[in-house]
Amino acid sequence: MSQTSANEKIFWSVTEVAEMLGVNESHIRYWDKEFDIIKPVRNKKGIRFFTKEDIKNFKHIYHLVKEKGYTLDGAKKMMKFKKNEMEDQTDVLDTLRKLRTFLAEIKESLP
Repeated sequence: MSQTSANEKIFWSVTEVAEMLGVNESHIRYWDKEFDIIKPVRNKKGIRFFTKEDIKNFKHIYHLVKEKGYTLDGAKKMMKFKKNEMEDQTDVLDTLRKLRTFLAEIKESLP
């Protein structure tokens, strides 16, 4: 939809967010409806576009629902009452995943 002069995206489509998280687009649409914290921008046709903040919140939701096994109601409560704790956990998990990928690339490049 829109990009800054430095080519850094500011909006992502449902498809792009679903690919980032490895889920179906229907998950993104459903979570958007269920979680008030997600606030997409809509164009004239009603197509949703998400910001970095929305994506961060989707990552929190994904972590709670898909990795921790929370129900949607449980995830909503965690997002509401323990947001800072969730952000810390998600940031640590993202860092560890990037480190694992980096180490795997190094391992493959070794003779």
